Amino acid sequence: MSGGSGGGGGGPSLMDSLFQRTLDDLIKGIRLHTPGAAQSSFISKSVDEIRREIKSTDLQTKSTALQKLTYLHSLHGFDMSWAAFHAVELTSSPSFAHKKTGYLAASLSFRPSTEVLLLLTNQLRKDLSSTNQHEVSLALECLSVICTADFARDLTPDIFTLLTSSKNFIRKKSIACLLMIFSQYPDAVRVCFKRLVENLESTDNAQTLAATVGVFCELASKEPRTYLPLAPEFYRILVDSRNNWVLIKVLKIFAKLAKLEPRLAKKVVEPICDHMKRSEAKSLVFECVRTIVSSFYEYEFAVKLAVSKIKEFLLDTDLNLKYLGLQGLLLVAPNHLWAVLENKEVVIKSLSDVDRNIRLEALRLVMSMVSDDNVIEICRVLIGYALKSDPEFCNEILRSMLSTCSRNVYEIINDFDWYVSLLGEMARIPHCQNGEEIEYQLIDIGMRVKDVRPELVRVARDLLIDPALLGNPFIHRILSAAAWVSGEYVWFSKNPFEIMEALLQPRANLLSPSIRALYIHSAFKVLSFCLHSFLLPHKPATSSSKLVDEPDFTYSESEEETDVDLATTSSSLSKKNAFTQESIVNMLILVLTSLSPLAGSHDVEIQERVRNVLGLAQLAQEEISCDLDNKEKIIDGVALKTSILIRLINDALSEDLGPVSLSAQERVPIPDGLLLEDNLGKLDTICADVELPISESFSLVKPVLTDVDSVSIRQNEESSETSAAESTSLLSEHRKRHGIFYLPSDNNQNASTSFPPANDPNERDNDVEDLVRLTEESLVLKRKSNLSRPRPVVVKLDEGDRLPITRAKTESNDDLISGAVRDVLLGNENSPPPAAPHSKVEKSEIGDSSRRKSKHRKEKKHQNVEESKQKSGGRHGRHKARQRADEGINVAVQIQKPVIPDFLL
Repeated sequence: MSGGSGGGGGGPSLMDSLFQRTLDDLIKGIRLHTPGAAQSSFISKSVDEIRREIKSTDLQTKSTALQKLTYLHSLHGFDMSWAAFHAVELTSSPSFAHKKTGYLAASLSFRPSTEVLLLLTNQLRKDLSSTNQHEVSLALECLSVICTADFARDLTPDIFTLLTSSKNFIRKKSIACLLMIFSQYPDAVRVCFKRLVENLESTDNAQTLAATVGVFCELASKEPRTYLPLAPEFYRILVDSRNNWVLIKVLKIFAKLAKLEPRLAKKVVEPICDHMKRSEAKSLVFECVRTIVSSFYEYEFAVKLAVSKIKEFLLDTDLNLKYLGLQGLLLVAPNHLWAVLENKEVVIKSLSDVDRNIRLEALRLVMSMVSDDNVIEICRVLIGYALKSDPEFCNEILRSMLSTCSRNVYEIINDFDWYVSLLGEMARIPHCQNGEEIEYQLIDIGMRVKDVRPELVRVARDLLIDPALLGNPFIHRILSAAAWVSGEYVWFSKNPFEIMEALLQPRANLLSPSIRALYIHSAFKVLSFCLHSFLLPHKPATSSSKLVDEPDFTYSESEEETDVDLATTSSSLSKKNAFTQESIVNMLILVLTSLSPLAGSHDVEIQERVRNVLGLAQLAQEEISCDLDNKEKIIDGVALKTSILIRLINDALSEDLGPVSLSAQERVPIPDGLLLEDNLGKLDTICADVELPISESFSLVKPVLTDVDSVSIRQNEESSETSAAESTSLLSEHRKRHGIFYLPSDNNQNASTSFPPANDPNERDNDVEDLVRLTEESLVLKRKSNLSRPRPVVVKLDEGDRLPITRAKTESNDDLISGAVRDVLLGNENSPPPAAPHSKVEKSEIGDSSRRKSKHRKEKKHQNVEESKQKSGGRHGRHKARQRADEGINVAVQIQKPVIPDFLL
């Protein structure tokens, strides 16, 4: 490539360089233009100038243009992939300034898909072998960013040579570059790992040691067992080093290794405690604390020292240190609860701290202490803080409470009456934005816990009758759950007429169409229940009192107790004379008046459900509004067609709903002889003998009925009543015939149906002025008291509520790196390496041949490896760990307790 003053285009290049705007000019111009259209126009003009300037043969002009383009790419996100070849051109310039610009542009813009990426291979190799350490540094920095499998494979010999460079500046960067080389090309471990360990032993340069320990820290975080044989080297650094950052990395390594080898903890815990006592660096002290409480928590003296340091962090005026103290307390809490109790006052006060991160850590710490004994006290305190907090932290508190209380299918909840009251209380918090989760839990608890349904209906009623809640769109989902609960379990309601008025109130038009449709459907359920109770007073209030075996539920109540409760409910309604003819007529008038305008709604769901409700209301109104002479016939209701229809509807709606497993369909066995086709291509062949009725076909033209069709329709109408009467028993027969497809039931567990009354929200202590009164009993895991009544039965699915995630097991690069490291440490360097992904060579060990390397490079590689072996042999007596690595130590890294060096014995 020609220089800046050569070539026939020297004149134009000279003019371009004289009048070219520099990077400073570009930055000043961008700042002079106000953000918006003016600035965008200026940048667009500048990009057009750059496109012309970068094509210049003058390298100075090209370099300045690439500088400006790199700036626009970094700060304004402009695409510069089209300038990739020009960046490669500048990397080959003899000028260091031009080379630096080219490598910087390549580091920022090159991707594995860049077409000219391979053109940079020879230039990188040339610069890596340069005598100028700054050029070598540029190449190493660029390689560590854009390294690919091809780069790593081709440049491994050059990196191998730089690992023993006499210049610490180069050796440090080459060691750091190894991490990317190993990740892209695991077979490079067999070439470079021994020299990497040699640099771990060096104590002459702190920067080189820091880089080496940093590489091992990253490698050990993925597969720590492989690096157990190097524990003596790490121990020496832990004892001798005075570099805080090196010690922090070594502590991270030991935190991983100590979990694999118990003898290692006994040897390491005392030096860690010495650093914790002696060091004044807060970063090192905190890392010592974290290592102790996470990996050495069985040593009581070390934990007490760590807790004392945590307390110093908590009481510090620096918010950053206070945050670290809360983090340390959160780590020590699972194994040493007393540490939290000693600092409970600081934790509770931190919930109202000015720093949001401190508040979140304190909240996580409090939630980690929740158990079935203290959940009520802690939730009461957190509700008080939620009322006083800003909207963001308020919702974070509510999310934490909902997540913790619902964990493992409400495992820590014993009083479900209290919990559903708490959910209703959450909905009334002004800043509540967790409507979706509260909606899910209200419905889920209703289906899983049968005993809580009376209290659940009461909470739903309180939410529905409050018109102010309809103006908050964040809790519309909660109102939809309340409407569903009120309709699904309406027989537990003390006043169904009140529920009907709440569902049909005028402000319900503020709801979305989907939620309004649910309101209307719940009104249909309430109307059906009221008509059924009025027309058939001698029948049970709900068909759920029928002795139906439901294998998908595991209720504890016996069938006799259920019958008694439901009969009591029905009789209590009859005694109060709740369903009179006047009240039913008023309800029908309310339904017809409120829903008639919606019969022509444009929303299909609303229109369909409204017509269903209006049809039932009009049919009942015609029967009930007859002469008083027929009053006895109305009350009897047996001969009325309306009564029969209402009985069928009520029986269908009163079937209990339960949770359905996500994998229920997968558990259905395929019958023998059934072939499931991928498509419906053979449907015509299968259904060739099946004649579809004309009336069920879809057509835009009104069908013309023949005499035969008319007779058939009349016969169908006559038999409709008979078939409808038989339909009520179909579900029971289906359960008996296909019981294996329903969830199993446990009929042996019998518990009392009675439950303590719901907690009255008026009796709750509303005084949140002094919320620090979270007593020790609130956090201590108390011994469970003997409850007067057992915990209600919660329906759980056999295989849980989530589908198992099956993932194909593939051998990753981390596994290949670990395998190569084990081979080197065990002295098996000459064993054939596993095939690495994206690798184009079959062998890359020391002494192996490569199809794509020349004979000269192969001999050079052999020579470098032999020198490495000689150096390793020369250091034979330096340390026991190196001696075992060179001679081939016998470390069984695959067994449960690996053999490690003698210094632990």
